[in-house]
Amino acid sequence: MTNKKIYFASDVHLGHPSLEEGKWREQLFVKWLDDIKNDAQEIFLVGDIFDFWYEYKKVVPRGFTRTLGKLAELTDAGIPIHFFTGNHDIWVFDYLAKETGVKIYREPLETALFGKKFYIAHGDGLGPGDKSYKLLKIVFTSKILQWFFSRLHPNFALWLAHSWSNASRGAKGIEAEKFKGIASELLYKHTLEILERKHFDYFVYGHRHLMINKPVNGATFINLGDWLYNFSYGVFDGEKFELHKVRS
Repeated sequence: MTNKKIYFASDVHLGHPSLEEGKWREQLFVKWLDDIKNDAQEIFLVGDIFDFWYEYKKVVPRGFTRTLGKLAELTDAGIPIHFFTGNHDIWVFDYLAKETGVKIYREPLETALFGKKFYIAHGDGLGPGDKSYKLLKIVFTSKILQWFFSRLHPNFALWLAHSWSNASRGAKGIEAEKFKGIASELLYKHTLEILERKHFDYFVYGHRHLMINKPVNGATFINLGDWLYNFSYGVFDGEKFELHKVRS
């Protein structure tokens, strides 16, 4: 068995509640990336790494220099980094791929890691119900909306986006991150639906900000937690998948 490991993280929400107030979290995230680089076979960043992201054709918004530099350093060293768009950074286009070397995913990924079958997704919009969000996601992925948003001055556009994100987070708060029970968790239901037609050994999600490592019908259901409350990550060594918390 190789001594290399595969690492997973999601919902870091860099930039929340502002670049200045969230700088310490970015420094912690970059330190974690640096700590794992020597034994990382691959790294999966499973959505909402940024609290908000928008790419203009000719300008780069302020912030995240340490993160972007570290991602480029790791991919330059030959470590594949898989970057999933989440509901907060849905407007990642091609800048990250071109400048930092990460591979972008907008849909769930089915892959084999160390001989085990993985289903990996951020998780937003998956599972039954939640029709209002699914409609909103269609709107946000609209080329027309993106065209109009790009015509706003960046100062106003980014202020508007961050204000909306912070208002949403403040309205839901930590209470929204409590486990709802098996019968109510949409990602768990989605997992059961997938397993009815295809086997996977591991299902790995972000989005819910919960740390879950639970067997389900011969597979394992993983939710990676977050970096707002848990500061957590997943690691797979080929034999077992574990969740850990970062030590600051």
